[in-house]
Amino acid sequence: MTQPLHDLSELTIRSIAVSEMDNNVYVLTSKSSGAQVVIDAADDAAAILGLLADAQEDTDAEARVALVITTHSHWDHVRALAEFVEAVKARTAAGVDDVADIAVPTDVPLRHGDVGFFEGFELEAIHLRGHTPGSIAILYQDPHGPAHLFTGDSLFPGGLGNTQGDSGRFASLYDDVATRVFDRLPDDTVVHPGHGKGTTLGAERGSLGDWKQRGW
Repeated sequence: MTQPLHDLSELTIRSIAVSEMDNNVYVLTSKSSGAQVVIDAADDAAAILGLLADAQEDTDAEARVALVITTHSHWDHVRALAEFVEAVKARTAAGVDDVADIAVPTDVPLRHGDVGFFEGFELEAIHLRGHTPGSIAILYQDPHGPAHLFTGDSLFPGGLGNTQGDSGRFASLYDDVATRVFDRLPDDTVVHPGHGKGTTLGAERGSLGDWKQRGW
């Protein structure tokens, strides 16, 4: 059984890595209501269903998926989306500018600043343009501790997401990450990326100038 990555006052965050690309799949579960949000059904629907089964231990209510959010349209983040959504009968969400590139229909197109209200918690979409046109990060503001930010492939330990050497795309992503993330959120904000290990904004803040200078 997986253990909670973060056992917070009002919800838990669990995660597994799937596929040869080490994609992170996250499930947030409300302790009070059992409402769940899954972030990036990247691959291996059976493994994600197993993660949900583990997360039932995090609530005395009946756990149920309210929404499946896709952080961006790249193929490695959506390979299990169709099978998983069919299995759990949940609604889907993605950044409005990536919807056309996702084969599975998007029920909730997300724009910058949109807030989703679930039973027991709220999530906010932050549009980070550059890795893809519609890339989004998902922000959970814990009322009793640090914020948690799910960044997809837009922000990692040590740098920003891949913009394919396109200076315009890099500038767009850098500006959005700097103004919409670092200028707004404190250093103890926990960053949960789409691949690999997490970090905090404080651990990365001092490198922003280096990232801008190197252009990737």
